[in-house]
Formats: sequence, structure tokens, C-alpha cells
Amino acid sequence: MWTPNRVYTARGARDKRYNQWISNSEDDFSKWKLEPLSQAFANELGFQSKEAKKSLANEYEDKLTDFVHENADRVVRLARPDYDAISAAARELVDQSKLRRGITLKLARDGYPDMYFLNGERILFYIDKLKTVDGATMAGDPLTTIWDDVLSNNLHNEGGVSFPKGKKPEALIKLCLELSTNPGDLVLDSFAGSGTTGAVAHKMYRRWIMVELRDHCHTHIIPRLKRVIEGADPSGITNVASWKGCGGFRYYRLAPSLLQQDKWGNWVINKEYKPEMLAEAVCKLEGFTYAPSDTVYWQHGHSTERDFIYVTTQNLSHDQLQQLSDDVGPNRTLLVMCTAFRGKPDRYPNLTIKKIPKTVLSRCEWGKDDYSLQVENLPKAAPPKGQMDLLAADGDQKEDREATTGADAGAEVS
Repeated sequence: MWTPNRVYTARGARDKRYNQWISNSEDDFSKWKLEPLSQAFANELGFQSKEAKKSLANEYEDKLTDFVHENADRVVRLARPDYDAISAAARELVDQSKLRRGITLKLARDGYPDMYFLNGERILFYIDKLKTVDGATMAGDPLTTIWDDVLSNNLHNEGGVSFPKGKKPEALIKLCLELSTNPGDLVLDSFAGSGTTGAVAHKMYRRWIMVELRDHCHTHIIPRLKRVIEGADPSGITNVASWKGCGGFRYYRLAPSLLQQDKWGNWVINKEYKPEMLAEAVCKLEGFTYAPSDTVYWQHGHSTERDFIYVTTQNLSHDQLQQLSDDVGPNRTLLVMCTAFRGKPDRYPNLTIKKIPKTVLSRCEWGKDDYSLQVENLPKAAPPKGQMDLLAADGDQKEDREATTGADAGAEVS
């Protein structure tokens, strides 16, 4: 089961409840002595306790905070444990520490931090409050469901692109990705907009895929990502992520729908598809590598060294199929994708013959060029009832289809 990552936010100020100092931490824990934190800080600077605050004036709190962070394993506070909520072993130690006053007792725990008790109270260490937030070590609190510290200052300049009322702060996307992903994970944003998700994911060493229907790909996203990769984007989370630039991306433009319906409702191959586009698309759908040969017209792609695919819009005759079979020879196989054919498939043992568009109708949802595409069940989507009948013009074609199906069972390459 997926669980979110633990993410912390910076605590606004030093937790002043941690106001005690272990003066002899190098001794055995049972002999630990506590003194006021302010006194230990003054001693470190060579002052009396009250003199330090007066001498440092406005710098006192900042320097004291630095001192606490540098010595967080010695800065502590005492807290009364919830007696009913702790383990039996911890309750026993609490009771003992009340009787053995002035002596620190320890409860060793496998897989968890040890617990220390003094005079019936638990010793809490400031170091346990320190977290890494935006690359810096500081007191941090677990991220809650209220994110009121994500400011939109200078948002209009982030990424170097203008996107009024639509751009999200990089700091906000950073929190989302920290909660839900790890470096190397794949992040998908199907409404890319100005490219904030990709920019933040890239700076955080996540892989990403973005999809955008409008011209923002060219006017916003590509220029923005180029600056990220070149290390020329100083905005957003660049500094907190210590981003210097690296990596790259690939840009793809989705082709139009391979199939479309004519005015009678029949599925036909889109006229925008040139022969090369059609061959490449069908290779992809059939699981072949598109690699057209310069010397052999029927080699449009291959699945193995001896299995090839040929894509054509022709209505192939028996003579043409026989010629193909002879050219392929007994030691190779060929998947023939054509709009129609005349002949018995079992006459050509090295050929598997399929018709387009019939064969690819169930592979995708066709004729969609907007966000109305239904993607939840594409691999199992069935063509509308009656669609196959439109493609079978007569009984001979139906017989061909049945014969081809039988041949496919033994010859089709998965």
C-alpha cells in the first residue's frame, strides 16, 4: 500500500522549551547533570549569564539559536510522559526514576531511539527536532494538511514565462512531489500549462511526462525547460534544490487519428497519413520495430531477424501474394497488413495476412483530438456493434477473414 513520505516544514522560531544543557555529556548517562541553557551559552562566550544578553543585544537570539543547532545533542528539556500511553517497561523506569532522584535511567529499545528518564520525567533532545528542510538543517514540524507558508511572491517571474492566473508556485509543486515521489520516479502532468511540474520535477531529479493541447508547448514549456537544463533559470526552487542544470528531454507531437469515419460512418484510413506515416503507425500497433529497407519494398519493419511486416493500402491479388511469399522464402515470415486481398491465406505458409483498418479498430479509441478521449479501458475497448459488418462487403471477404484468423493462430508474432 502506498504511503506518503514524511515531509517537514521549518519551525518559525527556536523551541524555547528546550532550555536545559547537559554539562557533562561525555560522562556515563547515569551521572548527567543539567544546567540552564542560557548559562551554558554565556560560559561558551566567556560571559556571565546576564552579561551575554546585554552584550550581544539584537544578535543574542540568532547566536543562541546557532549554538543550540551546533550542540543539539546536549540541549534538552524534561517532559512528563503519558503514563497510560507508554509501554510497561517505560512505566517501570518512570517509577524507578522517581525513587532514584538525580540519577538518569535509560530504556534501550531495538529499532527505536533509547529513552532517558530523570526524576520521573523523560529527557527530550533538541537534536530529535532537527530536520532537513530545503537543504538546511533546522527545527522542523511534520507537514500538515494546511499549507499556509507557500507564498506566491514573484510568481509572475518564475520560469521566465508569463501565465496569468494559471501558474502554480514551484514551492507548492515541490511539496507535492516531496510527499508523493522519490528521486528517479516518473511524474505525469497531462495539463502542462506553463511547464511548472516538469521544471520542478527536473530540478528534483524526477523523470517526467507532460502533455499539452495548446501552443504552450512552444511558447512556454520548451523555452522554460531549456533554461532549466542549461542552469539558466534562477527562479523558483533553484536555490533550495541546489540546482545547477543538467539532463535533457524529448519532444513529441501526437499524430492525427490513424482512422476516421467517412460520411457513411465507415472507418477508413485518415487521408493525412502518407505511406511512411501509415507504415510506422501500424508497426507500433503490431509491436514491430519500424525500420524500412532501402532495397526490399516489403520490409517496413521487423520483430526478429527473420520476421518482418509489410504495410500497404492496396487490394492484393493472388499473384501479388504469391510473389511476396516467394520473395520472403521458407526461412522468413512476413505479416502483411493491407486493406483487402483475394486469395486463400493457407496457400502462403510464410505469410500472415491482416486487413486494415479492421485489425486495428480495437487497439485504440479513434477519431479523438481533444480531452474527450476515454482512457480508462483502452486496451479492451471494442468497436461499436455492426462496425465489422461494414468492412465485409461480401461472403468471399468474410471467408477470407475466417481463413486469416485461423492462420494467425499459428503465425502471428506477439
